[in-house]
Amino acid sequence: MISSAPLNLGHIPYLNCVPFFHHLRENGFCGEYVSGVPSELNQMLQQGMLDVSPSSSFEYARNWRNYFVLPHHSISSVGPVKSVLLFSPVDIKELEGQQIALTGESATSINLLRIVFREFYHLHDVVDYIPEVPIETLIAQQHPALLIGDRALRLANQLPSGIQVFDLGEIWNQRTGFPFVFALWMVCRSSLEKFSTELTELGHQLLLSRQQFIQDPQPLAKDISAVLGLDYKIIIDYWETIDYRLESSHLKGLQLFFSLCKKYQLLDEEPQLNFLT
Repeated sequence: MISSAPLNLGHIPYLNCVPFFHHLRENGFCGEYVSGVPSELNQMLQQGMLDVSPSSSFEYARNWRNYFVLPHHSISSVGPVKSVLLFSPVDIKELEGQQIALTGESATSINLLRIVFREFYHLHDVVDYIPEVPIETLIAQQHPALLIGDRALRLANQLPSGIQVFDLGEIWNQRTGFPFVFALWMVCRSSLEKFSTELTELGHQLLLSRQQFIQDPQPLAKDISAVLGLDYKIIIDYWETIDYRLESSHLKGLQLFFSLCKKYQLLDEEPQLNFLT
């Protein structure tokens, strides 16, 4: 079926998504971008306002019957991720009974933190909450907090005195041996018939965009560095740290994450992974 309406694609305005989007239109994408943080895109996918989007892997898990997974693409880490960070004045082992501030921007990162506490450090009396003041303010005041995205990357390179940093991607990889999949490319089932051709082409366009970006990231990194207040070499290093693949080891790590979410009652059931073919 051919649709006269454009395909709506969710766009996360974080550095880790730049390799997907920077050259996407040059490689044939003709749809519309709808920008938002991961939690906002999760909600828009649920409501059918988006046809396809990079979105929290936890969102797929809790509403998996509504989605297909676009194969071969993800936002993952094999070791440190550098942008999903727990900032704390004390070691993780000493956080039992404390409150952890969250940004609330990513369902996956929040639930990964809960898994890290319970499964890897046996901390079962840690409460998380979303504060009314900026996370950076609380961290500067020596309160433990989870920060994600560009803000986490920036704060880790401008660290307040007395604060330790714990990289959740690194902890996961050290404890499990698997990559951690923070985001999947998810297709709304109701959009499949209407945009079957566009969605099939999108996977190839994303790959071409990534490959083209990797060849010369320096000019854009220099433009962004002034905005973020980070050296452009740190930005390039961050892009090279993120793993954009979705292969068998990623899927094993993803299924383990879902299993642990079920174990700790963060999910009612373990989802099936249904791929767009």
